[in-house]
Amino acid sequence: MLKPGLNLQLGQTLTMTPQLQQAIRLLQLSTLELQAEIQEALESNPMLEQVEDDDEGTPAAGEATPDTDAVIEPGQIETSTPSEETIPEELTTDSHWDDIYEPTPTPRGVDDRDPLENTSDAGGEGLQDHMLWQLHLSHLTPRDQRIGATLIDTINADGYLEGELETIAETISRGEDEPVGVDEVEAVLHWIQQCDPLGVGARNLQECLDIQLRELAPDAPSRDAAQAILAHGMDSLARRDYRALQRQSGVRDPDELARALDLIRTLNPRPGAQISNATSEYVVPDVYVRHETDGWRVDLNPEIAPRIRINDLYAGMVRQVADARDSAFMRDQLQEARWFLKSLHSRNETLLRVAQAIVERQQGFLEHGEVAMQPLILRDIAETLEMHESTISRVTTQKYMHTPRGVFEFKYFFSSHVGTSDGGECSATAIRAMIRELIGNEPPNKPLSDARLAEILSDRGINVARRTVAKYREAMHLPSSSERRQMAAMPSGTKPKGA
Repeated sequence: MLKPGLNLQLGQTLTMTPQLQQAIRLLQLSTLELQAEIQEALESNPMLEQVEDDDEGTPAAGEATPDTDAVIEPGQIETSTPSEETIPEELTTDSHWDDIYEPTPTPRGVDDRDPLENTSDAGGEGLQDHMLWQLHLSHLTPRDQRIGATLIDTINADGYLEGELETIAETISRGEDEPVGVDEVEAVLHWIQQCDPLGVGARNLQECLDIQLRELAPDAPSRDAAQAILAHGMDSLARRDYRALQRQSGVRDPDELARALDLIRTLNPRPGAQISNATSEYVVPDVYVRHETDGWRVDLNPEIAPRIRINDLYAGMVRQVADARDSAFMRDQLQEARWFLKSLHSRNETLLRVAQAIVERQQGFLEHGEVAMQPLILRDIAETLEMHESTISRVTTQKYMHTPRGVFEFKYFFSSHVGTSDGGECSATAIRAMIRELIGNEPPNKPLSDARLAEILSDRGINVARRTVAKYREAMHLPSSSERRQMAAMPSGTKPKGA
């Protein structure tokens, strides 16, 4: 029989308060996402306002004011003092802007809109739109235009036709009184292939390049040799087997072969990619790293967030509102504004601490390059800063550091390690840089094999297997020793640029 009773137990639980959830969410946002989040907060919370560059007479960032607690600075966050010249002493809560301020007239002929807002961010028309525009301007019959519209719809972003002509013909025939033949579809496809950009509608790479060659003048230098290479030596060209390429294409003269290959390299293998409506995404650094006389200095990017503050006018009205519902709403908004500012401050403080810890560990990279990169994992930074590893992971994702050597994501400085003969560790990034350096300085006629590269690294005290060297080399898109040997044996002038 069970008897009722009371038991007292002690335990610890972690409660995710709304404030903690907001701080964690802001921490993992990228710079652009943070800017959008701040803009949304400015639009939804009347207690927040953006500081304009021409604002004067505002208290210093972080200074407490009579009506608000200490104001937090997330880049540059300040508190404001309302201008007594423009705001009446007594202001009712239901006042309208136009009742107090006279609208400023805009001079005739002057566009006062943001110039960036006048620019479309759509990135222009897409490939399909561009092709349909040319189709509608053509003199093709309505039947051929319907065929052309279906073909254009099956062209991918790179400009290649996807699907078989027989299948496309069957699809078009379902909406036509008279069945559409494959020859009709192919005829319209040939017309599309002559449109801009040249080569769109090709069914494979060889056809795409051949279309572009055919549009050159018949007496264009090396045109015929380039067509012969495409017709008979595509496989050898892909393998960079230039001796077989000479034999298959019939282009025996090394100089003529070199000129033909140079001509092929001028062609566009992805003609559709040059017409895209995708917008460009730019990387905005979160921190700047500079070298000064006393060492390396890390500063937050002052432009990553708008300068915002609590509006003292609205904050002071909290005690003046008589209606209990309105007063409660304004108090809630004021408290949310304070939480938001503190979360921004916490985010930036954590971001700066993590960046400083990374720079302290990777000074060798900043001074000497990738070969001096030190092995580093998230746990190392977490233990140094006494933070959780998941927090470090959030901070280092989609956050960027501007250094004298370029802009890098925080995660770039973290890599696995390989043991050394003296019991130490070497960063995988540094090993890749050594492999690239060794291959770049090898004798052209005696390229280093992966096994030989592993031996050289072993002589330097780095214990790495041959298959690991091969994996690193392939990740850097470096050809194997046999391919490099073939490139070295190429006829004069045929070696690809950058090889």
